[in-house]
Amino acid sequence: MSDVNSNTQQPYNHANEQPTTVRPVMQPDNPYASTRGSIMTKQLPAFDKTIINKYNRSGPRYTSYPTALEFSPIPDDLETKILQNREARAPLSLYFHIPFCRHLCYYCACNKIITKKNSDSGDYLQYLIKEIKHKRRLLSAPEDSSKPLVKQLHLGGGTPTFLSDNEMVQLWEFLQTQFEFLPKNEGDYSIEIDPRELGDNTLKTLRNLGFNRVSLGVQDLDETVQIAVNRVHSAELIENVLIEARDLGFHSINIDLIYGLPHQTPDTLDKTVRRIIEMSPDRLSVFNYAHLPERFKAQRQIKDEDLPNPAAKLTMLGNTINTLTEAGYQYIGIDHFAKPDDELAVAQREGKLHRNFQGYTIMGDCDLLGFGVSSISQIANANTRYILQNDTDLQTYQASIDAAQNNPTVMPAVKVIKTSIKDRLREYVIMNLLCHDYIDFRDVNQKFGIDAITYFIDEIQQLGEMQEDKLIDMDAAGIRVLPKGRLLGRNVAMVFDEYLDKKHKNRFSKVI
Repeated sequence: MSDVNSNTQQPYNHANEQPTTVRPVMQPDNPYASTRGSIMTKQLPAFDKTIINKYNRSGPRYTSYPTALEFSPIPDDLETKILQNREARAPLSLYFHIPFCRHLCYYCACNKIITKKNSDSGDYLQYLIKEIKHKRRLLSAPEDSSKPLVKQLHLGGGTPTFLSDNEMVQLWEFLQTQFEFLPKNEGDYSIEIDPRELGDNTLKTLRNLGFNRVSLGVQDLDETVQIAVNRVHSAELIENVLIEARDLGFHSINIDLIYGLPHQTPDTLDKTVRRIIEMSPDRLSVFNYAHLPERFKAQRQIKDEDLPNPAAKLTMLGNTINTLTEAGYQYIGIDHFAKPDDELAVAQREGKLHRNFQGYTIMGDCDLLGFGVSSISQIANANTRYILQNDTDLQTYQASIDAAQNNPTVMPAVKVIKTSIKDRLREYVIMNLLCHDYIDFRDVNQKFGIDAITYFIDEIQQLGEMQEDKLIDMDAAGIRVLPKGRLLGRNVAMVFDEYLDKKHKNRFSKVI
């Protein structure tokens, strides 16, 4: 069997580009471009309760590989060296974590701080600006520019619109002095929005700044469910926000829904889904509620007896998938749907889709640079990728930024993963299975200097039962996820995860 770390050959010496951050120039024979062409012939997911129950185990969502459970304490000066040695020509995707919320949603497992003090956001913004300055001084610019290029920006939380309109303008205008942004109609600039927390001019301000994509947290439109999770709003409010965003020219509007919430039934969720379809968002994310009150204090407000049973949850999922696909939405994978003309759907059909800590993305050639408490960065250097995370405690994060003002060697990241070449290989396989339902052996051989069938012989043997159950099809060309397996793509990917069964068998939520 070939050894990826063998000294007898130069592993990956057939690839000049980074396996997951720079994709090859699109060619007609790109193995990951869909041969099915349009949504009318796109491979739709097949919902099979028996098969789903058989394979419904806990597993990662693979927004990275290795996953965040592999973090270890970061050595001194490593973050500085990573940023200094970053490839200057690689564009950036910037992520800003805004942790504040005015209301506690009981289902939430995000890193958040509940506060009604408006001054908290102003103080936090100053820390963000200091962190931006601190990291920017370490970044080189491309030869033809004085500033690093940004192709993508995302504000998440928490509630990013906890920042006032003026604070949002201040952040955006400061960023323009530090980075070169693609024009508004070419870049991907997005923000998560709580529809209940929008000022009269907030959407207009965001659009004027350059934001072109918004994501609305809706979760459910049934009032009984909303009261049970402490997130109450009307369908009319959501629709009005959607209409305003569309009138302002936002390119893509996403709505988040959750199935498995207290007091939800297949009928009530179906009404929500159909009402949302009438609003016609460009994308939908339909998440499975994972009830883990022992880990997330807010979830202790939800009574176990109020939750739908597993059979009801499965019915909800099946109904939702059928309703959305009948309405013309393309199933992207792992909870995500998009209209066939949305950039996400187009990227999948053209073999250009990627995943990172922001989920599915069309900007796979970017290094991800995170700012704020708990934020995550992914930076590629040569054949290594580093994944870094800032401290998850606000006071500790702020203390590190304060310390950096007197000692420039202090950096905010406290955890790191240094990926090996072997990790990069497995990441490439996992991400293509999750993004394109396919892995092409010849492509892997050319990029990584191995014989994929020989190298992954154990994994191929483990996939035998999935092939018998018609979740996948394997031959000498590669592995293709079939309609019955599309909802279980994470299960297929898990076979290639070297870390999973060794250390983290029960640390993740269930696949369905």
